[in-house]
Amino acid sequence: MRHLDRMARVLGAVIGSAAGDALGAPFEFREPGVFTAEFPTGRGELCGGGGWDPGEATDDTQMSVLVGESLLACGGLDLPDIFGRFQRWAAGDPKDIGLQTEDVLTNGEPWDRAAALHFRITGRSAGNGSLMRASTAAVHFAPAGREATMTAARRISALTHGDPAAGEGTAILHELIRVALDGGDPAGAVPAALSAVHPGHRERWARVLAPGWSPADATEFNGAVWPCLGSALWAVRTTDTYEESLAAAVDLGGDTDTVAAVTGMLAGAVHGIGAVPSRWLERLHVPLPGFGDRVVRAAGLESLARALAPA
Repeated sequence: MRHLDRMARVLGAVIGSAAGDALGAPFEFREPGVFTAEFPTGRGELCGGGGWDPGEATDDTQMSVLVGESLLACGGLDLPDIFGRFQRWAAGDPKDIGLQTEDVLTNGEPWDRAAALHFRITGRSAGNGSLMRASTAAVHFAPAGREATMTAARRISALTHGDPAAGEGTAILHELIRVALDGGDPAGAVPAALSAVHPGHRERWARVLAPGWSPADATEFNGAVWPCLGSALWAVRTTDTYEESLAAAVDLGGDTDTVAAVTGMLAGAVHGIGAVPSRWLERLHVPLPGFGDRVVRAAGLESLARALAPA
């Protein structure tokens, strides 16, 4: 891996995820290949559409910002505080919020019971909603090492996703970002990450993160946690630049904002902030429903990332 300043990788992970989110949002639930059809040169734009303004990030980045701001305000992981921020955001009528996440945040149960109750009743909570918001926590906990960052990922995931599969996937993502921030290859870090996954979940994760896996092999819609992370790693593994990886991710169709947000985390950590097109950064903005008229722009995301992972 080429040498980059660590902060360039931290900024790449946080801001690169937000840019991927905004790039993919207008293409959500559309057919595969639509992105390439719209941008045949491969030079995609934060074009807006589908209810999104050009450069507007979705719930993926909004929740990531809330996690990061809680970590700073509380001096570390405070799960009730994160949950409370999520509830305030959900009550602010965001443009997009997952059905499961909305139910968990509005069912009246406390932070340590709401997601578990939802999972017990429905048996379904392995969506990609805890992957999408992982960038800020991933860069914050990376210096603490593999066990600490994977444990934090599981705990934050469990606030909204009662299925341990979601927590294990988010833990893997945290670990792959940790390795990439140190200049390593996230694809090459998969075996070591899998060794720290709960044995009951290891085989399924190993399949979607295998070197020969591609999105064509997915057995679920990419709104599920397994193909979402598998597709993101595939997009980074099979391309040479940040922008190419995002184009590959969005061109898959389906849950494009989240697949691109996760791809952007990994690709940003690998290629650094300098690889994120400046024309994207100029338009990028993150409204925060429930928190007045706050809108976080690229400079605000940079400040947040620097505070979360100081050099």
